[in-house]
Amino acid sequence: MTRGRIRAKLRQSHLYTFTCLRPQADGDVPHSVNGPGFSRIVYCNQPQVHSKKPLYYTSNYISTTKYNIVTFLPKAIFEQFRRVANLYFLLAAILSLTPVAPFSAVSMIAPLAFVVGLSMAKEALEDWRRFIQDMKVNARKASVHKGNGLFGFKPWQKIRVGDVVKVEKDQFFPADLLLLSSSYEDGICYVETMNLDGETNLKVKRALEVTLTLEDDGTFNDFRGTIKCEDPNPSLYTFVGNFEYERQVYPLDPSQILLRDSKLRNTSYVYGVVIFTGHDSKVMQNSTESPSKRSRIEKKMDQIIYILFTLLVVISMISSIGFAVKTKFQMPDWWYLQPNDTTSFYNPKKPAVSGIFHLVTALILYGYLIPISLYVSIEVVKVLQATFINQDIHMYDEETGKTAQARTSNLNEELGQVDTILSDKTGTLTCNQMDFLKCSIAGIAYGTGSSEVELAAAKQMAIDLEEQGNEFSNFPMRKNSSCDSWDNASGLGATEIELETVVTSKEKEHRNMIKGFSFEDIRLMGGNWSKEPNADVIGLFLRILAVCHTAIPERNEEIGGFNYEAESPDEGSFLVAAREFGFEFCKRTQSSVYVRERYVSSGQSVEREYKILNLLEFTSKRKRMSAIVRDEDGQIFLLCKGADSIIFDRLAKNGRMYEEATTRHLNEYGETGLRTLALAYKKLEESEYSAWNTEFMKAKTSIGPDRDAMLERVSDAMERELILVGATAIEDKLQKGVPQCIDKLAQAGLKLWVLTGDKMETAINIGYSCSLLRQGMKQICISVNPDVLGQDGKEAVKENILMQITNASQMIKLEKDPHAAFALIIDGKTLEYALADDMKYQFLGLGVDCASVICCRVSPKQKALVTRLVKEGTGKTTLAIGDGANDVGMIQEADIGVGISGVEGMQAVMASDFSIAQFRFLERLLVVHGHWCYKRIAQMICYFFYKNIAFGLTLFYFEAFTGFSGQSVYDDWYMLLFNVILTSLPVISLGVFEQDVSSEVCLQFPALYQQGPRNLFFDWHRIFGWMGNGLYSSLIIFFLNIIIFYDQAFRSGGQTADMAAVGTTMFTCIICAVNCQIALTMSHFTWIQHLFVWGSITTWYIFLLLYGMTSPLISGNAYKILVEALAPAPIYWCAILLVTVTCNLPYLAHISFQRSFNPMDHHIIQEIKYYRKDVEDQGMWTRERSKARQETKIGFTARVDAKIRHLRGKLQKKYSATNVQTSLSVEGEAAT
Repeated sequence: MTRGRIRAKLRQSHLYTFTCLRPQADGDVPHSVNGPGFSRIVYCNQPQVHSKKPLYYTSNYISTTKYNIVTFLPKAIFEQFRRVANLYFLLAAILSLTPVAPFSAVSMIAPLAFVVGLSMAKEALEDWRRFIQDMKVNARKASVHKGNGLFGFKPWQKIRVGDVVKVEKDQFFPADLLLLSSSYEDGICYVETMNLDGETNLKVKRALEVTLTLEDDGTFNDFRGTIKCEDPNPSLYTFVGNFEYERQVYPLDPSQILLRDSKLRNTSYVYGVVIFTGHDSKVMQNSTESPSKRSRIEKKMDQIIYILFTLLVVISMISSIGFAVKTKFQMPDWWYLQPNDTTSFYNPKKPAVSGIFHLVTALILYGYLIPISLYVSIEVVKVLQATFINQDIHMYDEETGKTAQARTSNLNEELGQVDTILSDKTGTLTCNQMDFLKCSIAGIAYGTGSSEVELAAAKQMAIDLEEQGNEFSNFPMRKNSSCDSWDNASGLGATEIELETVVTSKEKEHRNMIKGFSFEDIRLMGGNWSKEPNADVIGLFLRILAVCHTAIPERNEEIGGFNYEAESPDEGSFLVAAREFGFEFCKRTQSSVYVRERYVSSGQSVEREYKILNLLEFTSKRKRMSAIVRDEDGQIFLLCKGADSIIFDRLAKNGRMYEEATTRHLNEYGETGLRTLALAYKKLEESEYSAWNTEFMKAKTSIGPDRDAMLERVSDAMERELILVGATAIEDKLQKGVPQCIDKLAQAGLKLWVLTGDKMETAINIGYSCSLLRQGMKQICISVNPDVLGQDGKEAVKENILMQITNASQMIKLEKDPHAAFALIIDGKTLEYALADDMKYQFLGLGVDCASVICCRVSPKQKALVTRLVKEGTGKTTLAIGDGANDVGMIQEADIGVGISGVEGMQAVMASDFSIAQFRFLERLLVVHGHWCYKRIAQMICYFFYKNIAFGLTLFYFEAFTGFSGQSVYDDWYMLLFNVILTSLPVISLGVFEQDVSSEVCLQFPALYQQGPRNLFFDWHRIFGWMGNGLYSSLIIFFLNIIIFYDQAFRSGGQTADMAAVGTTMFTCIICAVNCQIALTMSHFTWIQHLFVWGSITTWYIFLLLYGMTSPLISGNAYKILVEALAPAPIYWCAILLVTVTCNLPYLAHISFQRSFNPMDHHIIQEIKYYRKDVEDQGMWTRERSKARQETKIGFTARVDAKIRHLRGKLQKKYSATNVQTSLSVEGEAAT
């Protein structure tokens, strides 16, 4: 409570000079809100008015589900019958009701109903989970005015337009609100919009002065007002409207609007009135309807179904024509068929009609070519695969207790075919924690700690050098804190070069961790800075950190110190650093900042006051912040911090003393992925300041469109002739394992685009942190030229951007260095033009040619549009990953959407197909589970078509053999059990348990992943190969059996085999052949697979035995067929053995030849593991691992490779120079 009272007394108007607290004046002109797009009227504190026409506004209930109670049946049925096979079987089921059907109607309808019903049940279950998560959001509580000045809690879904809502600190806003007042008397509040635009710095919102008196619950008893504003739209950064209150009209702008899913920070409470609810809110307007996604394999499977359906129609036509011919010319002679007493089905006088009826019969009879159980088997397999993903302990996050979740199982195999990843930055790549790590003061570098980038890069470098063989084997290793010796390598021999490693993370863990401060250097710590040669400059540097900011201190009662609530994490880390160095910011008043300086000459702790005369805030355009302060001695200083490029341009001639050394240090910090700022100051005379302040106050109090420009011009005039003090380097903490994950994904051949709402400088720094960017990489920055924008309008801007894109593409094409890498960086304003229809494909072409792409300041809609462009333009699989509501659009637009279940809401997760707790788990999700799922599903589908072709064509051969009579060689029960029981479980075990290599090997050999994007296991060559195998097997099974049994004695009495014996033998051959085939296909056997494969053959014999023991009324011609006819006949067993071996010989020969002469990557690894060469010959294993990664220009590997090339170049030059000197000296000696 004490904290709240202290902060409530603070007026913030002195802290924000440009946009936050613009002075209200009677001359402010209300917006014109008439006409189309401005029809919304909100009656404040009168929600009941909006519940009836004409002001009937949508409720605050939100839904991200695909279905509801009304739409489930029609939409789900449509989804099922989008599948070609299901459509065919629906037609067959309808035809089975006619007399021409060879099977009963139940036998056709029941399997279809089972398959479709099971798939719909799975869809319903997955959508139910989305519904439950929606309900958790809708059921959140908010404090709403109920009347008579009393507030009570309501679920979010019951909040209505016009309601007055009270939101407290660290709560999300339940709808789009107009800010009325806050706990600060100035009516400002801090808002975190990370869930909307990805930005982590806090935004300052301000209430209208006229509503500041509404400061507690009771004041809302008689509150009335009217808002007329724009209609619901997706623009997060604009708002136009007027507020009518007490007979006055006040204009509204975005600074008064609090958007749904943003969070109240550093403010005890705010009051607001609801303007937009539910799907009318801006965040929901940016989301798109949950799409129905289908994998590429499933789409291709439809094409295969078309091919098989064409084959079905062709052989049915052949059968029909054959039947018509035989009916006309031969049936009159078949007296036993009574041709004179027949129906239209067998009428020699109307053979065409009989042929048409027989066509329907054939279409149903040969339906086994199209496997009805394929879809349901795939559904079962995918659900089980999803279960394994959900239960993978390696993707369990101990901190949050969350596991990976496959929210839909339809896209499992797509995980193994991803080509491009589009990622959010904040909360996805970074955890938004800034650590002060290094600094440069007076040209001297301080800080011996190492960034995560340095640690991981050094580790990778050590591994890579080990793999280089003997080339660097003699290099001595010594510990240090940086890798500078790569650049400073000197000497002629390898023994004179030292490769520096960095402190290990283990050592890092042992020190006392302070949040926001990871600095290590005894020269500055513990007051030792006062003993340094430039102690006065260091003191000034630390005072700039402690004074030049907008933060507010809060006493921490537990530890007795202060916590700092700053606009950005960077600012907070500077204050923590200043405190640790002995300059503790302890109090802020309306006009002063107080700093407790511990290490002064007296040895006592002294509290010093610095009067804040003016504060020039940081903006993305200015890229700097300045504070003009008066110290206790009455001297006036301007203290400035900002981007080094901006600060260096403003240095005085006598202020560049440390510029060269500081620039070198800044480059080193940038190389290690640190965020840098330069610090400078200048001393002002009283007269100089007074004259400038007069101009500044004149600009500040002006009203009109030129106000901001005037402020910028006056501020710019002051921020000149600065004296450089030094620079800071802070580390934006990446989420655990992010650099290693990106490196592994790059080695797997995936491309990564970063789409962020953050400003360009922040995104570039993160690019360096996670090795998407590196020193030496050529950056292509596409941006709107402000000069062109001001002069010639949009067409000139478009032409200028197109010219930039064209020139950049040409530069890449003309680049001759094979190791050259390019990075494309573009901002949201430029993207508006680049995504236009006449330019987007040129932009895409440039992005594809670059090693990495970073899009900054992009809106949620632009994220979705970029994702759509990459998906449709490249035609390859895209994956989008994010953690906030601003990422929902791109998550839904991508082929695969992955949500990170972080701390900032669940919107991304609710819209996603898969959810993980940390970005690093994406590596295992793709490289392991994606690789496995793709190969399993591909092999499973190919095998399914193989076995059904092998089985279905034997029906055609037999029908042709029997005069196209429509007679089946198999018992109906055999045919029913073929797909349902006898061959289903082995293929399901293949789809669930098959592993070409183990998970550890998948991660060690990331290039194996490329088998998916290159579609090696489901291309047309392989599909037709399996179909050909099925055709071959069908010919062998039918004709070899016919040849064996045609005129051979079958029983001991000399009788030949009848149709039942031949049919049962042929069916046994099919069961044995296809199950032996799947056994040959499998690389990884568990007891489950052994049970299913060999158990299926055993099950067939058990069934045959039991079926033969039933009454002849049930078993028919199969009565005791195994016991009395087949088992005693040696020819039966010989035929099965011969046919099974002959069917599988071609596949066995093919795979043997391939493994011996043209092995695939996984074949080599399998043999190495089988012969234990990975244990016995570590050198060979290491060499194979180094080969098994795609050539990449991003990630640690690329950075290390660049370092090694750099070192080699230096060595080569050094040796060349030495050889030249040696030859010259030899020539000189010869001359003398």
